Amino acid sequence: MKWFITILFILFTANVYAADTNTVSSTVVTNNTPPTASAPSVVVNNSDVCKTAASAAIQTQILGLASGMTITDENCERIKLSRSLYGMGMKVAAVSTLCQDPRVFDAMWMSGTPCPYMGKIGDEAKVSWETNTDRIPSKSLIYKQLAKDKKENEKEWNNIDDVEVTKDDYNLSDDKKQNSQSKANLVTGAVILGAFALGVPAVF
Repeated sequence: MKWFITILFILFTANVYAADTNTVSSTVVTNNTPPTASAPSVVVNNSDVCKTAASAAIQTQILGLASGMTITDENCERIKLSRSLYGMGMKVAAVSTLCQDPRVFDAMWMSGTPCPYMGKIGDEAKVSWETNTDRIPSKSLIYKQLAKDKKENEKEWNNIDDVEVTKDDYNLSDDKKQNSQSKANLVTGAVILGAFALGVPAVF
């Protein structure tokens, strides 16, 4: 009986010791990095459309942004529109379309063939452009020069003292002189005819 108790004690002690020394280890890996923002693909398939594509993306540790857009090429549109008008026989309209570009406007002016203005061409168009400088493309060198000349002319008019005529009277002075002379000639002719009719000699 004593030996039986001793054996049970030894077995119980061994099981407890084995349970105390058995350890389990595990490793958990956690990745909190956000996914990278990717720039979208913007495709312009039609080659006849004057547009270009652009896209961009930015990524931080907290937030990511991505965007895409199309950019219109106005100079390309102007050339295509002018080419279409010229192909339909609208040559003046085609030139007028190109004249919206200040470089073309300056080149036409320098060559002595100013851009059309409201149906007018040649010298008539030039006079109209000089009168309506506000309709010239703002970045044109000719526009800057005409605006400068206009300011100088207005300044000269403001500095004139003791002038009996205004700007309009000055522009119409020759016409008024001719009208006055014509009226005087008519009166003189009427007096001469009346004198001959009455038999009275008239001396002038």
